Amino acid sequence: MTVPTGPTEATLPALLEEHARSRPEGLAVACGERLLSWSELRIEILQLARALHEAGIGPGDRVLWMGQNCHRVLEALAACAHLGATLCPVNWRQSSVELAFVLNDAEPKLVFWQDEEVGEVMLAARGAATTSARWIQLDGTGSRRGEESFAAFVEAPDLLPQGSCAVPEGAALMLYTGAFGGHPHGALLSNRALVTVGMANAMVRGLQPDDVFLNSGPLFHLGTWMCTLATYVLGATNVFVPRVDADLLLRVIADNRCTGAFLMPTTITDLVALNRSVRADLKSLRWPKSTPEWDAMVSFDDSPWARRPGGTGQTEVGGLATFAALGGEGLHGRPFPLIELRVVDAEGLDVPPDEVGEMIVRGPVVMNGYHNRPSLNVEKFRGGWYHTGDLARRHGDGSVTFIAPMSRMIKSAAENIYPAEVEACLRQHPLVRAAAVIGVPDERWAQSVKAIVVLEEGASIDATELIEFCRASIASYKKPRVVTFVAELPMRGYAIDYDSLDAVHGGGGYPGGGNRSA
Repeated sequence: MTVPTGPTEATLPALLEEHARSRPEGLAVACGERLLSWSELRIEILQLARALHEAGIGPGDRVLWMGQNCHRVLEALAACAHLGATLCPVNWRQSSVELAFVLNDAEPKLVFWQDEEVGEVMLAARGAATTSARWIQLDGTGSRRGEESFAAFVEAPDLLPQGSCAVPEGAALMLYTGAFGGHPHGALLSNRALVTVGMANAMVRGLQPDDVFLNSGPLFHLGTWMCTLATYVLGATNVFVPRVDADLLLRVIADNRCTGAFLMPTTITDLVALNRSVRADLKSLRWPKSTPEWDAMVSFDDSPWARRPGGTGQTEVGGLATFAALGGEGLHGRPFPLIELRVVDAEGLDVPPDEVGEMIVRGPVVMNGYHNRPSLNVEKFRGGWYHTGDLARRHGDGSVTFIAPMSRMIKSAAENIYPAEVEACLRQHPLVRAAAVIGVPDERWAQSVKAIVVLEEGASIDATELIEFCRASIASYKKPRVVTFVAELPMRGYAIDYDSLDAVHGGGGYPGGGNRSA
């Protein structure tokens, strides 16, 4: 197994400099027709850093990426890190209302945005927001909408002078997560956290410097970034596609000889169906045992990660706090050695083995905090530990099983959906008196959203109208697929009795296989 052995306080720019020295001709990124060696990638990143510097970007500033996947996301991350600034890739699938909230909340100095496919929503969000940020159009010349183009922004050939403002503890990446309280929060991950996440995932997954990772999952989620960073840390090859498209994925995997990829089960099903006629060569791709047809197309991966993939964690702790591949009785394995994890009661005391408590974490992967949330940060970091808000059980052998979020979360395909956010949207309708949202098992998507709604006295509305009302305010994947009307919601004291709702309305399939009463 090959793992990085650089300094423990390495930053993303420091890694880039060493890769450009150690493997100057090695392929760093592939994106469409663009193939860049590590020395070429370094030049592009320093050119972008120079452009950002001249645009007034410096330590503590935020730059937003409002577009689909591209190698430029990785370049923007490293360029921002050079300047001590923070890159925030935004979920381009959101509604203009949600995007306007992020624009106002993140307070960026500069926004990279994409016109193709998502431009109308981006510009609607810009019109609704109060930001004074400079906007740079990623695709095209920018002239169609009178915007400044990315090509013009970076056309000056000068590189950033030697030296970097990057510091290990400086926030380099911000990802919005956790719509608790009705709104998402920007988790700030440091250079140290990102390098550690990359090292941990490279080691546990058994990656090698000749691996080729396909960034087919969205880069506004840490689920993809974990392997992107592992590939970057090792000096291996990252391949980028704008979004999931089965025909494109087949060609890219075959042409680039990808060894790994971020693929959801539904995408694999689509790839199998399409490849019956396309017959692309996918044998470079290593994958755990799955369906007979898919297994025949790819190569079998028998690594510890493949035998026990995943773990438990969240964006705020760099993705995975524990890795199932590290073994143990618990379903979700053990923490990576640099991570400390405890399971505690309401008073912050360790619970006995096999009892359920809150999982708390500290170590280099833990976020710096949420952007502009001082009171929430005090609550989350009380006692010097990050309180995850997740329930877990620590077994006698020290391994961990995740139970459920203390406030429920619905997992639909790769998306995290927080009921409080959907409920807040439903309650904005003038005919809705109360609403509760549960997750119901879904054969294709793992879970789907079901809303239980109480209308104002004498009111009447069609379920489809309520669903469309939600679609206009929140991302389409968050809207309820089913709405059931009831006279009253079951209560447990002053709180909604979600266990009762699950029992009556078919709820279940929550991440970890549990609910709060587990």
